[in-house]
Amino acid sequence: MKAILSRIRFTELQLLVVPTIMTMVGLLTIYLASTRDLNWDWRDIWVSIAYTIAVFAISIWFTITGFKGDQVLFPIVVCISGLGLLMMQRLTPALAEIDDSYATLARQQLIYLGGGLFLLLAVVTIVRRIGWLRRYKYTWAFGGLGLMMLTMVIGTERYGARLWIDVGPFTIQSSEISKIALVVFLAAYLAENQELIVSTYRLGPLRLPPIPYLLPLVLMWGFSMLVVVAQNDLGTALLFFSVFLAMLYMASGRLSYVIAGLSSFGIGVYLAYNLFGRVQLRVANWLDPWRDPVDAGYQQIQGEYALATGKLFGTGLAQGHPAFIPAVHSDYIFAAIGEELGLFGTLAVLLLSVLLVFRGFSISLRARDSFGRFLAAGLTTILAVQTLIIVGGTVRLIPLTGITLPFISAGGSSLLTNFIIIGLLLRISDPDLAG
Repeated sequence: MKAILSRIRFTELQLLVVPTIMTMVGLLTIYLASTRDLNWDWRDIWVSIAYTIAVFAISIWFTITGFKGDQVLFPIVVCISGLGLLMMQRLTPALAEIDDSYATLARQQLIYLGGGLFLLLAVVTIVRRIGWLRRYKYTWAFGGLGLMMLTMVIGTERYGARLWIDVGPFTIQSSEISKIALVVFLAAYLAENQELIVSTYRLGPLRLPPIPYLLPLVLMWGFSMLVVVAQNDLGTALLFFSVFLAMLYMASGRLSYVIAGLSSFGIGVYLAYNLFGRVQLRVANWLDPWRDPVDAGYQQIQGEYALATGKLFGTGLAQGHPAFIPAVHSDYIFAAIGEELGLFGTLAVLLLSVLLVFRGFSISLRARDSFGRFLAAGLTTILAVQTLIIVGGTVRLIPLTGITLPFISAGGSSLLTNFIIIGLLLRISDPDLAG
């Protein structure tokens, strides 16, 4: 009996109660606010019920299989993705009134969310050890780069960027897959060459870093940066750069690498500003969106109006006008949350994101080997940097770049990839099977 009780993930099960209740109450609130009809039954909130059954089933499966990984990470993700599901359910009718193509937005989000939960479960169940990822580091690296190059040839161009590959009724954003492949390569390479990367050699009066061992890292990163810049995907370029610099600093502890990286980043930003009109437009909108309030600056202005309208407590779910913001379901989902849930709602999202990142780095610190530490840290950095980029762009702290808010924004490739990241983090956190 004690053996059975010791396998039950009590902490995880208890933490899942609040986010699942939140999802059901939220969907009921959206239904009542939209229909003004108090005569409802359980079929009106079947989406949240299905979501609740799915997440508890996953937790129970973890218990059955004896999985001993982290018990806090999954409930945090369930809470964040539940909020994303609610926002898509709320936005779909409003956006469908403007454009019929958005009529299936909520259904697509639900399908991708179900697929993401399945991938998380598959990674935790099938990937018994992460060591095999390390053995194929160059395969992952060249595979990720090859996929991005393929996108440049056969990809579909939208909003001025060629980022998507159409596969039947589905659309794949190659950079979402490539970011995991790049982190796996960096983690494996840094784990194998950490001592050499930390070392220096003397050339006359100068002490230089081990350039031969840094060169493969720099070349792989530089080539991937060139590809995403050629695709006009500047948000992903910033993400790749940040992850590369963060992982290099984690492995070496050398501030000089950070300074050199930031210096090269400054030069790159200057060149990008002078070469790409899209960058100039983003910077101009960041500095003064009111210079063109009915066209180029319209999205930024509407987003700021939405945040201001929300005040402390928000207008309430389904009581605002987020459809006034272009691309509110993707780039500006944070503004929609601010309008209808207020300052407290946005702070809750940020707090959940901080908890997610904190838990990811905690898993990294507890990992049994250097590869697991670097992999967990790199995957967590992806989620952290994505959140910083999109939230900073929405509140005009930095120029806006097209990237998703993890687990909340619409976007199938992003949602599926992020659940794979969580699955890998959970696998690394298992003290018995992570090596």
